[in-house]
Amino acid sequence: MKTYSTIIRSIVTEKTSKAQEKGHYTFLISKTATKVDVKNAVKAMFGVEVEKVTTSISPTKSRLIKGKYEFVKRPKFKKATVTLKGKKTIDPNKLEFKTTKK
Repeated sequence: MKTYSTIIRSIVTEKTSKAQEKGHYTFLISKTATKVDVKNAVKAMFGVEVEKVTTSISPTKSRLIKGKYEFVKRPKFKKATVTLKGKKTIDPNKLEFKTTKK
């Protein structure tokens, strides 16, 4: 899979912000992306070594809109949590490709 289509965006919540202090970063990824694809994409985008990648698929959820009898569905999505080697840090909000000169 192409590097630019693997990682869609970073997920920033209170829980993921606390995990970033420990070197764990969470990204929204393509549904067809594998752990190896995510590892290669993080290495290409940020130039850091990845120790471990865990993926999970969140199911669809529906909720009732307050004051109306209408349900809204949240789509199913896949996310990956990446652990970096050593004490490296990255800025997950800046998704850009690092080019290497040969």
